[in-house]
Amino acid sequence: MRSPASSSPLKAVLWDMDGTIVDTEPYWIAAEHALVEAHGGTWSHEQAMQLVGQSLTFSAGLLQEAGVRMEIREIIDSLTATVISSVQRQVPWRPGARELLEDLHQAGVRCALVTMSEGPLARQVVDSLPRPYFEILVTGDTVTQGKPHPEAYLTAVELLQERDPDLGIHHCVALEDSAPGVAAAVASGVPTVAIPHIVPLPEDSRYTLWNSLSGRSLPDLEDLLAASPALAAGSAGEPASAVGHGRG
Repeated sequence: MRSPASSSPLKAVLWDMDGTIVDTEPYWIAAEHALVEAHGGTWSHEQAMQLVGQSLTFSAGLLQEAGVRMEIREIIDSLTATVISSVQRQVPWRPGARELLEDLHQAGVRCALVTMSEGPLARQVVDSLPRPYFEILVTGDTVTQGKPHPEAYLTAVELLQERDPDLGIHHCVALEDSAPGVAAAVASGVPTVAIPHIVPLPEDSRYTLWNSLSGRSLPDLEDLLAASPALAAGSAGEPASAVGHGRG
């Protein structure tokens, strides 16, 4: 691994997992269907789409409303176990994700995982990668407020700052696929790339839209960051990492 070029503003990339690195949304949806049907209910495509990118606590609440007679914690554990089992059989990688992770690794750009999935599933996916790309894992069971709240992203920046106190949001880029995830990243102030997958996302000046990570590399992220208002604010001496409330 080489050190990042001193001229590059990019120090870290904050990655969503489900739908961005791995195409696990079909696994989650299948698990939801099975659980609701086991309790005598029905689960529609429209209901499933409401849960994409949301916290598991929020999702479990909607499953209770659909007739699942289990506690929130039991629902989360059941869904997670089912999805982990599916991932163990086959990891459904998203196009371009592993290639971009390798490019960043070779360039010495730090990576953090910021996911609403809990630790066991996140570790299953991370352990399936060929290298230890992720220095930091922020998972749904380590924050008090899930996406679309910015806590998870603010927490990731705080943890990155422990090794590099000069790192701020203007040195980072977030990669997300869902509306709640994009909203969380944007609210944290981190320049954000939206790569829509299951649910379309509209054009919006607050984030950059990419169709895919396929073919994307470090220069694409550097160019995006160089044009970001957050970089200009940080370079002008404004507080670029006011993240003290990140653990809420």
